[in-house]
Amino acid sequence: MRKFFSDLVASRFFQFYVTLVLFIILFGIGSLSFDGFFSWQVFLNLFIDNAPLIIVCVGITFTILSGFGGIDLSVGAVVALTCMSLAWLMRDTSLHPVVCMGLVLFIGIAVGTLNGFLVTFFKLQPFIVTLGTMFLCRGLTAMISRDSVPIDNAFYGELAFWSLPLGDCFLSLGAIIALSVVVIASLVLKFTSFGRGIYAVGGNEQSARLMGLKADKLRWIAYIISGFCAALGGITYSWIMLSGYTQHGLGMEMDAIASSVIGGTQLLGGVAFIPGCLLGVMIQGSILTIISFQGTLSAWWTKIVVGILLCLFIVMQALINEHKNKLMNLQAEEQGGAKKK
Repeated sequence: MRKFFSDLVASRFFQFYVTLVLFIILFGIGSLSFDGFFSWQVFLNLFIDNAPLIIVCVGITFTILSGFGGIDLSVGAVVALTCMSLAWLMRDTSLHPVVCMGLVLFIGIAVGTLNGFLVTFFKLQPFIVTLGTMFLCRGLTAMISRDSVPIDNAFYGELAFWSLPLGDCFLSLGAIIALSVVVIASLVLKFTSFGRGIYAVGGNEQSARLMGLKADKLRWIAYIISGFCAALGGITYSWIMLSGYTQHGLGMEMDAIASSVIGGTQLLGGVAFIPGCLLGVMIQGSILTIISFQGTLSAWWTKIVVGILLCLFIVMQALINEHKNKLMNLQAEEQGGAKKK
């Protein structure tokens, strides 16, 4: 039994199991405490309400996974710039909304390309680089307009309110896109050479280079993916808000990082599990839903609880890594003893 628990803790899915149990506990507490909480629509609303954060979290997970202190603090600002650009394009130009969405996706790709170039070519710290592009994108958003710009395009409104019926329940277009991004990202990381390469680079860059992997190229692509996901998240965010505003997406980068870490991503790189990131977002959504049903608590309690969970999960990661190192040392000693014999 002791060996079973030891192997379980050393498993790469252990933190995912902990996150899953935590989500079940939180949803169970809400179901027992409030009438109407335990329903399919409340569960689906976790995807609907948090679709932008899910997409952004997937993107930022690629940068953390790539190692070298990987992070992307610009994603929230890219969301704001995307929303504002969409509002401005549909207000002041005659471009079709689909064309406008295509253009703003290139904004995200451009920001991600710039981040990746500065990080890989000049070997600058990702924290500083993405902090700079965060200010850049917030400034560009304010240059377009400091006031809220409504999106009143009829076609775009239809996209915003479109939903997929599921019996008596429904799922929004943004939620469908978010779940599709989770599936695609999971498949890419598990079954493609890029996915295996980004794990290798994040885990041990020196070894990855000796294996012939182009670490800089892989890391650059990770930042491009993050920028693209931020712009895509901005599109789904605009379907919720139907406006552009300088304060849109404020603090979303921190929520995304917290969700990724709670879901099993290690800040040192090399370890991540995309479905775990989805659960991390759903835990935040569950806490906010419980607060909404309760009716008297401040929404800031969500930040407090998530902050506590984040600290606990970081400590748990450190303990898991220490346990893994002990197991590796024991295996090395056993192999050394067997050779002597």
